[in-house]
Amino acid sequence: MQHTLTGKRVLITEADEFMGPALCEVFAEQGAEVVASTADLAPPEAAAQVVAQAVKDAGPIDVLVANLAYRAPTTPAVEVGEDEWRAVFAALVDPLPRLVRAAAPAMVARRSGKVLVVGSASALRGMKRASTYSAARGAQLAYVQAVGVELAPHQVQVNAIAQNFVDNPTYFPPEVQANPRFQERLAREVPLGRLVGAREDALFAAYLCSSAADCFVGQVFPVCGGWVAR
Repeated sequence: MQHTLTGKRVLITEADEFMGPALCEVFAEQGAEVVASTADLAPPEAAAQVVAQAVKDAGPIDVLVANLAYRAPTTPAVEVGEDEWRAVFAALVDPLPRLVRAAAPAMVARRSGKVLVVGSASALRGMKRASTYSAARGAQLAYVQAVGVELAPHQVQVNAIAQNFVDNPTYFPPEVQANPRFQERLAREVPLGRLVGAREDALFAAYLCSSAADCFVGQVFPVCGGWVAR
């Protein structure tokens, strides 16, 4: 892949979290004009403000990358309270329709645009003590599938990456990766035997945001180092 995003204006949310740093670097290398937002998207008005500011700064947005992060609680399901549930959904789920509502109408009018949600494979199999986080990540994927088929006739492609065991500073910081127990877990659960590289993941995201991927709509692509749903 060389300059596959040349001329594209790309808004990347929460650019300092999760896959944000790698996405910004790789997308810029691929020729995109990157608008890197670090705004907190939990407030109801934040998404519209971020999109409006991006359009003001760079012009019409061709690609929206909804990179949303929240450190997963490990509360047993029967102990999950209203505050935890609400906080996780406010961070991971509620911003999505707001972002789409703000960015997609212009894409529909131009009959061109892409939305990529950077999500988690935690929604693809049961994980103990992760009910709140998994439910929120699952809601993201269901939203993508529904909106993807709705916007496809308007030549707007909406897809998602459902990832796990991908190198990033939010969920797998250096201290976690250096832990022998985590290294044993990698060897036990991940056929690849290592984390997927941040750059590998970001290059795949760049492909999905390019014109080469116009044929994909409402799809969820697992990126998990060989880890599979069961």
